[in-house]
Amino acid sequence: MKIALFIPCYIDQFYPNVGIATLQLLEKLGCDVTFPLEQTCCGQPMANSGFASLGKGCDTNFVKNFAGFDYIVAPSGSCVLHVKEHLHDDKNPDEATKIRNTVYELTEFLTDILKVENLNASFPYKVGLHNSCHGQRGLNLSSMTERMLPEFSKAETLLKMVKGIELKRPKRNDECCGFGGTFCVFEEAVSVKMGKDRISQHEANDVDYITGGDTSCLMHLEGILKRDGSKVKTIHIAEILNSVL
Repeated sequence: MKIALFIPCYIDQFYPNVGIATLQLLEKLGCDVTFPLEQTCCGQPMANSGFASLGKGCDTNFVKNFAGFDYIVAPSGSCVLHVKEHLHDDKNPDEATKIRNTVYELTEFLTDILKVENLNASFPYKVGLHNSCHGQRGLNLSSMTERMLPEFSKAETLLKMVKGIELKRPKRNDECCGFGGTFCVFEEAVSVKMGKDRISQHEANDVDYITGGDTSCLMHLEGILKRDGSKVKTIHIAEILNSVL
């Protein structure tokens, strides 16, 4: 299968190792991966701020870059959800529809499409998993405590395949970290308080790392951790799944 690698802005600009880990992991699992060089922002920041109409250029460019692939994979639940729900192109409506139906968040792709059952990975640390809101409630990557349904987590399923890892669940397993895209800019105090609350529950479990599927959420938590002088670090799940120590 031909896979297009979609790397969101935060990763491209600040955490390129996440993109590299994603590429390496997919190739290890036998995927033929292409990175379209002219890809840019998916348009989510404009939509979050109420300026969705200004994202038409992003939509057009996204369709231009990602048309013709079997699947599109990205290490970001929020960007994938945005594409799934909002991608539109008047000149290429059929291709836009196909892309909306074939774009996947990384853990979703590994569990639902590749159906991975074994990983050659090791990460001998105590790790807390942060479930980002877009992935959990938008992409159905994990169960929600407010719904009386069987418990599951695609990320946890994959992490349990990693040798040496010790997963630690926070007391409130699906609480928001407070990032929320532009929310953290316009409501800074509330955002920071939510982040501190989220971190305190992971620190209570004495974790070495906090991981998740959205670099944006991890960046928010990382900033708070560093300002507080915490020993806890953040790491994207792709880096753990690709890690051999």
